[in-house]
Amino acid sequence: MAPTTLSADVLVIGFGKGGKMAAHGLADAGQRVVLVERSANMYGGTCPNVGCVPTKMLVHYATARHLKDDAQEYFADSVEGVRALTSAFRAGNFASLDGKPTATVLTGTARFTDPHTVTVGEGDDRVTVTAPTILLNTGSAPVIPPIPGLATSEHLVSSTELTQATALPERLVVVGGGYLGLEFASIYQHFGTHVTVLEAAAELLPREDDDIAATAREILEGDGVRIITGAKVTKVVDRGAVARVEYEQDGETHSVEAGALLPATGRRPVTDDLHLDAAGVKTAANGAIEVDEYLRTSRPHIYALGDVNGGPQFTYVSLDDSRIVLDQLLGQGERSTADRVAVPRTLFITPPLATVGLSEREAREQGLNFTVAREKVADIVAMPRAYTVEETRGLMKFVIDADTDLILGAALLSIDAQEVINTVALAIRHHITATELRSSIYTHPSTTEAFNEVFGKVTPGH
Repeated sequence: MAPTTLSADVLVIGFGKGGKMAAHGLADAGQRVVLVERSANMYGGTCPNVGCVPTKMLVHYATARHLKDDAQEYFADSVEGVRALTSAFRAGNFASLDGKPTATVLTGTARFTDPHTVTVGEGDDRVTVTAPTILLNTGSAPVIPPIPGLATSEHLVSSTELTQATALPERLVVVGGGYLGLEFASIYQHFGTHVTVLEAAAELLPREDDDIAATAREILEGDGVRIITGAKVTKVVDRGAVARVEYEQDGETHSVEAGALLPATGRRPVTDDLHLDAAGVKTAANGAIEVDEYLRTSRPHIYALGDVNGGPQFTYVSLDDSRIVLDQLLGQGERSTADRVAVPRTLFITPPLATVGLSEREAREQGLNFTVAREKVADIVAMPRAYTVEETRGLMKFVIDADTDLILGAALLSIDAQEVINTVALAIRHHITATELRSSIYTHPSTTEAFNEVFGKVTPGH
């Protein structure tokens, strides 16, 4: 029978990327680590179980489908492939940490009873864990907007359910045209579902420059996704096999039918069950745990990593959080969130949109003296890879400081953008000029060699 009390050097609550990597580093350094994860289905966190890995695997399957493939059968086989991989990752995550001599993984909900103590589980199975240092890595959860009829609709689905259900819906309505919504719209349209995206903003991807957003919309609509902007969803009414989704646009009421309805309007930090008040840990109005640049909470011995601290909701940011905390606990204590420069992000539609740094609009708003290098993928002679994989849609765009020739930002809507953007980000961090990138030697055929041409297509900023 498991002991009812455990003492650790470090207690980690949540098996996400940041908590996992910190736990490994601390255990390898000889510290006694206890990691608590409330669900056996979430060893390893959101990314390998219900986030990055399954969705990007579905992107791969969806774009590999042939028209002769039966849509339902192909989709079911694809989901089984996803399940096999995520199950293997989940088991590997558990074994690799719990198998360490100084690490223990507990499954159950952790609740603070004082600043150094939590209980895990209920009744006779309850375990009390005490530790002088605690790391919180409980992640985030989808937000269901307060639309009448939405929360109780039988056709409501979460992103998690969409990565696990084997039945392909005939019609999917996505509420919200952000990263999550557009990724699922693109995936399911390629699988054969009729997809409608309802976006409240006047334009799609309002954070991006108009030319990038327009090109992304053109690609999605070209694939068959129906996109309705300026659409405020007002009501959901179940009608047997479908839900009627009502929305207002330009003062008029419209509706669309959905066999499945996905709210994609954001995520919130998961802190509800932690009893943070017992630990004296302060949170913001949205539930995010307040931290300083070293990720210390209002209790200096408690750190918050990943989505739960309200920072950018990316797995690789959570990974960097673990580096900051490990430097605090095992290193010199110098690394901080202030060190982050040129953090890229990718929207995994097909082809993907990857961005880093400033957009043209932002550079103009800041009054910078800049130029723009831009070219449609189909026109880039130096990049035959786009033709060899039969994906010539998209646009490459760079914002360049006119005085220093340094790159201020980039938006790559193209094949391999999720890889190429990392080279651009590295160039920004290490002050590599646009001329150096243009004049460098790249393998052929590759997407990176587009630099040889696109950086020559420079126009003044305006």
